[in-house]
Amino acid sequence: MEVFWHDACLEHDPGSGLWELPGEWDCLDVPEPHPESAARLRTFRHALRHGPVARHLTWSPGRFAGDDELARVHTPEYLEHLRDACRRRTNVEVNTVVGPGSWDAVRAAAGTALAAYEAVAEGRARLAYALVRPPGHHAQPGLADGYCLVNNAALVAETARRAGRRVAVLDWDVHHGNGTQEVFRDTPDVLTVSVHMRHGPWGANHAQTGGPEESGPGNVNVELSLGAGDHAYRRAFEEVALPAVTEFGADLLVCASGFDGSAFDPNGRHNLTAAGYRWIGGAVAGLGLPAVLTQEGGYLRGYAALCLHALVEGLLGLELLDDPLAYVPDDTQLVDADLARARSALTGWAFARAVTGDPSARDRA
Repeated sequence: MEVFWHDACLEHDPGSGLWELPGEWDCLDVPEPHPESAARLRTFRHALRHGPVARHLTWSPGRFAGDDELARVHTPEYLEHLRDACRRRTNVEVNTVVGPGSWDAVRAAAGTALAAYEAVAEGRARLAYALVRPPGHHAQPGLADGYCLVNNAALVAETARRAGRRVAVLDWDVHHGNGTQEVFRDTPDVLTVSVHMRHGPWGANHAQTGGPEESGPGNVNVELSLGAGDHAYRRAFEEVALPAVTEFGADLLVCASGFDGSAFDPNGRHNLTAAGYRWIGGAVAGLGLPAVLTQEGGYLRGYAALCLHALVEGLLGLELLDDPLAYVPDDTQLVDADLARARSALTGWAFARAVTGDPSARDRA
């Protein structure tokens, strides 16, 4: 497996404040660093370079994306606004802060994701992981959102689509991949699938609900109730997400890979363990598709790094590290209702009709 890296991704500095909110806060003795910090990406890199999975990985340099490449998924007006904003420290959205190093980080994250895709497209790698920041899956064509400035996963998917690939984007960050959904809302040869916690819209730059009502022929949303853990995610993948990717007939998989669904993440409300992420990695590998993974969330950096290591183990069919912290109960009582609601919106999908008992579904599948 090939991991792609660019040092410029560390230059983005969202500063400090009240957790994700910038500025001065009288209630704080010492301001808190913004959760989307360079330290988390350095920790992720260290885990892969020094953990037992290290000998199974190769590392390759990323690159900067050009303006024409960024414009494949973002409007020129938005990109110009973002470039200008990065000349100083400011917030481009309520909790999304940029500064003098951010534009290079944005270009490095996007270009490194494209370098990972190029390795897969050229047959040099079957699995490629773009270990990048800032994250991207909330960024819409003309809007920053939720720490995200440029949508790296969408850029990979659109580049592959233009090359004639049929692409599925599978997102397991704890938050809905609303930006990717918006980029491909009317694109028949790209499927977007997001498995996430139920959180609804959260402001002017995040109007999407993430609910099943936004699902359709090219988009599948699976909302899980707060507290969902390994069992719920496994069922969500086995009963909805993976069958959708298979039925769609994708020949390339792009994964928006977040670890903020973990049991210890301060930005999520779910209870996934490292073993849960290892299972997700194995499930992705089991699809048998060439895959590009882009780094998204994960904000308790030590445990998120352990979860990343476990995911990579799963992708490679390995089981190497024990989890010293996996003691949160896995409450599964709401998953039946969650998955029934997700399937109820997928009226045009054969796998969903089969599960709900439509007697003609098997004949049409």
